[in-house]
Amino acid sequence: MGSQELKTEDEQDKSAQSILSRTTKGATYLILVQVGSRALTFLVNQILLRFLSPELLGISTQLELYSTSVLFFARESLRVALQREDVEGAEAFVEEHRKRPQVNPKFKTQGRKAQEVVNLSYLAIALGLPLAFIFASLYIRNADTSVITTPYIQPSLNIYLLATILELCSEPCFALAQQQMLYGVRASAETIATFSRCLLTCGTVLWATKADFAVGALPFAIGQLGYAVILNIVYLTQLTPSAIDRHQSLFLKPIAPSSPSLLLDRFPLSRLNLAFNIYAQSIFKHILTIGDSLLVAAFTSLQSQGAYTLAANYGGLIARMVFQPVEESTRTLLGRLLHRSAKATDNTHAISNPERRDQVDQAADYLRLMLRFYSIISTIIVAAGPSLAPLLLSFIAGSRWSDSEAPSVLSAYCYYIPLLAINGILEAFVSAAATPAELRVQSAWMVAFSAAFAVTGFLVLQAWDQGAQGLVFANAVNMSCRIIWSWQFTAGHLRDRGVAFRAWDVVPNFPVIILAIGTSWYLSSIGHHSYESIAIGAAITGFSVLLM
Repeated sequence: MGSQELKTEDEQDKSAQSILSRTTKGATYLILVQVGSRALTFLVNQILLRFLSPELLGISTQLELYSTSVLFFARESLRVALQREDVEGAEAFVEEHRKRPQVNPKFKTQGRKAQEVVNLSYLAIALGLPLAFIFASLYIRNADTSVITTPYIQPSLNIYLLATILELCSEPCFALAQQQMLYGVRASAETIATFSRCLLTCGTVLWATKADFAVGALPFAIGQLGYAVILNIVYLTQLTPSAIDRHQSLFLKPIAPSSPSLLLDRFPLSRLNLAFNIYAQSIFKHILTIGDSLLVAAFTSLQSQGAYTLAANYGGLIARMVFQPVEESTRTLLGRLLHRSAKATDNTHAISNPERRDQVDQAADYLRLMLRFYSIISTIIVAAGPSLAPLLLSFIAGSRWSDSEAPSVLSAYCYYIPLLAINGILEAFVSAAATPAELRVQSAWMVAFSAAFAVTGFLVLQAWDQGAQGLVFANAVNMSCRIIWSWQFTAGHLRDRGVAFRAWDVVPNFPVIILAIGTSWYLSSIGHHSYESIAIGAAITGFSVLLM
């Protein structure tokens, strides 16, 4: 009996290590994809900026906001639920049918899990179809006159609608690849699709300029459509053969045998319940995420919208390249580690249970490591970024953009990036660890944070007339509130399980802080009108990395 327990613990330890290894590999894949795709997009944007006005960039941002809103409301909660409960449905099935001799749970577990994931992903398509048409109608009805008179605005919106629906159609493939940790498949699909989008967008702009043809936002719509088509093609090409070999299906089909835990013999009720709770909370999170775009669109001119979009795109480049893929992988890793910890707790109901403590310790160690890494990177950004940003923007985007609000907004954005990074990791832990009841509590707080953001945004834009720079301040207030709540939840959750989680465990070393203060003072004193600033900033950044 003792040897069997030791064997079981050893297998569980190997399984946990495998999850850590595959998640780390997956995060590396996703970071490389983001770095490559963003670098390509960055280069293409530099070409486009030479031909586009701030007003046209503002319209393209509104169309992108339309697409991302539909995609978020259609699929985000399901994605989080699938990452959170990847093994729960299968284990419930094994428990339910353990005593039935005609069923072999081990043999059918993997196929059942995969089919559950695929079936649930079709709910995103069903939800996204009406949302795409509703949001498109609301956008065109409430658009400003300057937007309506833009050449080809209606065809551009129609193409964005089609592209959004096609991108949702790739959700079954994405869900299956994510569930089976096929990060290479996802990486290749997104990379090829991004390259196609950049090529189509840039090619259309260059052709229209050469032909002296006013195309409005049509190049962005064509690029987005190309992205969605190629994404589906690559996913289907890479996943269909392996799905056939494993007797899996990428189509919606019943899950056998029938069970009371399944809705319509296709959808596991446990995951649907979790997705519903996450969905309510994600509505407020998305409003906070896109709130700046909504406020800018409502209270500023198209020129200000373009300037803010440019500054936000450059300012958020590191967040999208590094922070976003790490956050996704963190959510997957923590969801699985904490789920195993919960199962161990159910088995023993003891705080000292070694298996439970080991899983929680791994989760806490990973969280400390990522927060410490983020805090060091953030210190460097805050020290050098505000002084270097205007000079870099002038060099990259040209004098047209240097005379706008963009330089001051980009400098302010450097103080916002650290908050964005830390909040992403902490909320990844919350989504992985919180119960449905705790998620509802978070949703209630999100309402309060939304109200605080709206009031702050209105004040800085209307009452104080701070423009786009003031909106960065409103975002910082909102993000600070979310960080405080998530930190308290995380520390309390770990403390209840016997694991200490302190702020000083994740702050940078004292030499890094001193160096950051000196860097900020020196760059401010020499100004940002000399390329000497860039050389000094690069040298200090490299030295700071050595002090990590």
